Amino acid sequence: MEFITKLVTYMIDNSGHLLALSIEHLLMVGYGIGLALIVGIPLGIIAAKFEKLAPIIIALSNVLQLIPSLAMLAILMLYFGFGFNTIVIGLFLYSLLPIVKNTYVGIKEVDESIIESGIGSGMTTMQLLRKIQFPLSIPFLLAGIRLAAVIAISVAAIGPYIGAGGLGSEIVSGISLQNDVMIYAGAIPATLIAIVADFILGKIENKTKKRLI
Repeated sequence: MEFITKLVTYMIDNSGHLLALSIEHLLMVGYGIGLALIVGIPLGIIAAKFEKLAPIIIALSNVLQLIPSLAMLAILMLYFGFGFNTIVIGLFLYSLLPIVKNTYVGIKEVDESIIESGIGSGMTTMQLLRKIQFPLSIPFLLAGIRLAAVIAISVAAIGPYIGAGGLGSEIVSGISLQNDVMIYAGAIPATLIAIVADFILGKIENKTKKRLI
């Protein structure tokens, strides 16, 4: 009970600082996922349209996901230096697989009869993609974004080890000072952000599915 009181008191007294770190954390995640969407969606579409390229694209995305996060950031640090940009690039690379794979699966899962109806009505390949295949794949894409967000929020917590900020700064400071209150003060908001992001994206995903039924 005493620990909880100390933790709550600390978080209230440092609410402005923790809020600033939370915003920085969200910005890192937002930029990383944004870049992954810009690159990942086209890659997923290419994989769906050119089956010979699909195993290569998905395998490369998978390899990036398998590299331990600290090792990935250390490698990126050698080329891009310390700071915000390096963690954003790392989050971008970690977010690619769920976005690429879910875009690919979503397009491939579109019912063949719907595609044939589109072809029968005179649609071109691009029109089929734009008006039928991609819109119907959006629930799959949202599931990928949901997974990418949770992964990115978690990975962003080790950003301070390469000179980035975010809530990981509070956790790392707590580890250095052997202060468990600071560790929890950084970990709790990061966990809450992940839970809220997962909940909101899950709601959007479910609404999108219902509209398509």
